[in-house]
Amino acid sequence: MTILARNPVHSVLWLILAFFNAAGLMVIIGAEFLAMLLVVVYVGAVAVLFLFVVMMLNIDFAEMRAGFMKNAPLGVVVAIILLAELVLGIGAYRAGKLDLGTPLGDAAPMAGASNTEALGVLMYGKYLFLFEVAGIILLVAMIGAIVLTHRGQRSTRGHQNIAKQNARRPEDATINVKPEIGKGVEL
Repeated sequence: MTILARNPVHSVLWLILAFFNAAGLMVIIGAEFLAMLLVVVYVGAVAVLFLFVVMMLNIDFAEMRAGFMKNAPLGVVVAIILLAELVLGIGAYRAGKLDLGTPLGDAAPMAGASNTEALGVLMYGKYLFLFEVAGIILLVAMIGAIVLTHRGQRSTRGHQNIAKQNARRPEDATINVKPEIGKGVEL
């Protein structure tokens, strides 16, 4: 329904329902941390952002649908390439050429610990350095985005000068008078 809905707002609402269904499946298989992560990140941030963007922008969907046919050949080529990759990957796996790896046993879950606790011990224990490096990379990316989008004061035109407004004398103020009807402006 996310793909087939004609109204984009309904499409985003169906997408939110699909995220909740996926979170429910995660709870059923015992991965409650992933379920909550899915709800918080995808439903709480991404889907709501999509919903606000779709609702706030006045997009001409008839014009967008007209551009679909223009890009359809490129889409078909990309779909054929992806299908060929899937067929080759499944064929290589069935032929026995792919060794997906065997578990070493050192990542066995702790006895009596929940999934969330075991994930926390693993993330802040064995993979602490990688976790901190990922945090630093995200911080640098955030600072870079802020620096790139920050606009300095290029001109004073169009900007308010608060200090000048506060230092204004009553003599310099504009006086609002009620002119008599039919008198007009005196020059």
